[in-house]
Amino acid sequence: MDISGSYILLFVVGLVMGSFLNVCILRIPRGESVMRPGSRCPQCETSIRWFDNVPLLSFFWLRARCRWCGGKISWRYPLVECLNGVSYLGIVYKFGWTRSALVYALFLSLLLVVTMIDVDHFVIPDVLSLPGLAFGFFAASFILPVGWTGSLLGIALGGGILWMLAAASPYLFGKEGMGGGDIKFLAMIGAFLGWQHACMTLLLASCAGATFGIGLTAFRYMERGQYLPFAPFLAAGAVASLFFYRELFGLYETMFAS
Repeated sequence: MDISGSYILLFVVGLVMGSFLNVCILRIPRGESVMRPGSRCPQCETSIRWFDNVPLLSFFWLRARCRWCGGKISWRYPLVECLNGVSYLGIVYKFGWTRSALVYALFLSLLLVVTMIDVDHFVIPDVLSLPGLAFGFFAASFILPVGWTGSLLGIALGGGILWMLAAASPYLFGKEGMGGGDIKFLAMIGAFLGWQHACMTLLLASCAGATFGIGLTAFRYMERGQYLPFAPFLAAGAVASLFFYRELFGLYETMFAS
């Protein structure tokens, strides 16, 4: 198989995996199994046949409607599938066809699931972050270039900084700040990427979150003091750090260190 065929196959694998991620996003917050029963319409609960469950394509074939009840199919489904497929392509382009690339691909899929669940429910399930943290430490120790010491520092520093912010928030701002889910999530990111990336992730997430929140408040899409889910910003910061850490650190040095 030539290189273009390999990338096409990789993208298809990403789409199929993205379809499974949609199941996880829907069922994990409900405490349901992600394996049984098979895929079904969330509105009429009719089982979806295989020809109506083709990633990305079925959404357009069915014109974003359930075949049986006519209920609307959310744009979220093809979006998650496409994002996952594109993320796999980016990982292999950046890191090659390596074991590290496989780990990073799974890592990005995990970030995607956590992001969508936090957007929907303002919660980051421990069933994702804690096993993810353990797997990240294992992978960093034996596969990734981070090493076990870098991973351990990433866990301690990533989780520790947010824990201190959460503890200080009631005294500084008069209300609770970071939730426990955010603390564990950044610790998980640190387990995969190490302490430098954990710090970069938090810096980027904080800047992006503050900018986004100020913008929404200024245009009255959100009231002052209203909470925003922070996992999407942490996930975006982790992705940016994973792909562009050197460039971002160089930009930081140019702006602030000189």
